[in-house]
Amino acid sequence: MTDFAAEAAELDAADPLAAYRDRFLAPESSDLVAYFDGNSLGRPVADVPERMAEFVDGPWGDRLIRSWDEQWLDLPLELGDRLGRVCLGAAPGQTFVGDSTTVLLYKLCRAAVDHQAHQGRTEVVLDTDNFPTDRYILEGIAAERGLTLRWIETDQRTGVTVDQVREAVGPQTALAVFSHVAYRSGFIADAPAITEAVHDAGGLVLWDLCHTGGSVPAHLDDWGADLAVGCSYKYLNGGPGSPAWAYVASRHHGILRQPIQGWLGRKDAFTMGPGYEPADGIRAFVSGTPPILAMVPLQASLDLVEEAGIDAIRDKSVKLTDFVIRYVDEELSDLGVEVVSPRDPNLRGGHVTLRRNGFRAVNQALWDEGVIPDYREPDGIRIGLSPLSTSFAEVVDGLDALRDAIERLDAFQ
Repeated sequence: MTDFAAEAAELDAADPLAAYRDRFLAPESSDLVAYFDGNSLGRPVADVPERMAEFVDGPWGDRLIRSWDEQWLDLPLELGDRLGRVCLGAAPGQTFVGDSTTVLLYKLCRAAVDHQAHQGRTEVVLDTDNFPTDRYILEGIAAERGLTLRWIETDQRTGVTVDQVREAVGPQTALAVFSHVAYRSGFIADAPAITEAVHDAGGLVLWDLCHTGGSVPAHLDDWGADLAVGCSYKYLNGGPGSPAWAYVASRHHGILRQPIQGWLGRKDAFTMGPGYEPADGIRAFVSGTPPILAMVPLQASLDLVEEAGIDAIRDKSVKLTDFVIRYVDEELSDLGVEVVSPRDPNLRGGHVTLRRNGFRAVNQALWDEGVIPDYREPDGIRIGLSPLSTSFAEVVDGLDALRDAIERLDAFQ
């Protein structure tokens, strides 16, 4: 049998990213034993309180409204370009930060289907296991615009496949919307091949990168992606409700027109003139006043991601998830725990989903003990592993607690 504690110590000692763990907040008063939910809410970077104080004292408190001209107006685009360079594989001028994921999904999807309506295209392709917000937004847009939703039945253990997409798309396809990393299983979709399949049918593709950004390298330009949306509060550690980001390939600028026509997305916004004329480039997809204050923690996190490098982050992510799977196979499989995420690391994102009857109660017991994964129906616990803030020793502590909780639950039944 493997001595996982000893192996974890060796892996931590050899980990080139180990020092980053100390650059996240870890209050001495915390009862936290193991944090396995960085795929839902990342830990705050340690210097965020200082940065926030500097922001309040300086750009906000001292410069006041002058800061809009001095730095804030362009910040959503500058931060978008940085995201594109650091982890999205997007050239400058195609990404901006602002709004929530839900609002950005609506804006980009509506822009896409409205444009495609001129081609007589009336179908949207999506899969049954995509994140609920994506499905709900598309259901609403379909009702607004009289569109047909073409559903792909997705295996919850994997995700949408190229063959399924090829079978679903056709001459009526306006738009296809998929997650690059499935929120439930962690399955990584074949984005380049799926994008090509949709394009061959004349459709546009929007990729949801909420479980990708900051964990799995993306290559939006190389994929030929049309549109993408992602959040910043998971592996990008932007904080609860931190602004999302949107990508629109430059070839669609001046062609797609977003539906929420706010003042800051208008050409010459400060003329405050009559009528709406979209700004040039990616700024045309901006709507209202951007959440500048909420961008401060994201800037702190991007400093770490850029310094560490997304490829090194991905390398540790694979090692962490492999380690979890080996532990489960040796220590938990006899207790009925099953790995439902892909075992091939090339097909697996930054979390591992485990399944067993009674896991809802087990998850609550773990939370009570300071071990924090999350629960997803049916009977799934997700072990989310943020490479910059998670050690291998922490993984062992958390999985040991999971084993003990299962054994206690079984003893009472």
